[in-house]
Amino acid sequence: MTSDMPIAKPAYASFADRYDALAPTKPHNALYERPASLALVGDVAGLDILDAGCGSGICSEKLARAGAHVRAFDVTPEMTALARQRCAGLGVEIREGDMSKPLDWIVDHTVDGVLCSLALDYVENLRPVFDEFHRIARPGGWLVFSMGHPMRDWADTLARGEKTYFETNRWGMYWGGFGEPNPYVESYRRPLGDIINGLVDAGWRLDRFVEPLPVPEMQTVDPRHFAELSLAPAFICVRAIKK
Repeated sequence: MTSDMPIAKPAYASFADRYDALAPTKPHNALYERPASLALVGDVAGLDILDAGCGSGICSEKLARAGAHVRAFDVTPEMTALARQRCAGLGVEIREGDMSKPLDWIVDHTVDGVLCSLALDYVENLRPVFDEFHRIARPGGWLVFSMGHPMRDWADTLARGEKTYFETNRWGMYWGGFGEPNPYVESYRRPLGDIINGLVDAGWRLDRFVEPLPVPEMQTVDPRHFAELSLAPAFICVRAIKK
């Protein structure tokens, strides 16, 4: 792996099929993060939406079935292939793309909203990404994104390593819940201030900041994680408006 290869690419390539099979119903996704993010998105009928870091197209499909025209991209070819299968016959355009680089295939001011679900954790420098999202959004357009909760991750000794809370650090772990062999996934942990200030400095106005609770159904499906997530959040979900 070269030093400039996106860290998500080899990780998700290693278990793309398993992710696609399990993520639609996996409690952390289906009963926790995804409902919170989509609630911030709201009604998308007739809107042009970008699904940035679309994975295997789970949110793209939902957005398209809700009446949106969707452009979607992901850095992992195995994921975009699965997204094309999932979204076949729907109003979804899918391509490979790296959000840490310019989105030069999208014209300025042509997107009503951007959804970025649990993908920004794999980008070291957020400001250029927020700048690009701002460039392509129409005036009054929105950005909804979710990420790992900075404090939750820092409280984990594995995640913070030898760093202070105020530093960005790259860390990895073997993920359970997606079958064997457990995939090794790296991401970046950073302070909350860097996320919010980077967003505002790029010209976005913070609209809503959500530390989600699991939906009630999760108590039956996964009582252990329901209790854990009812005590403290694992993710943040943010909505911002282009000024």
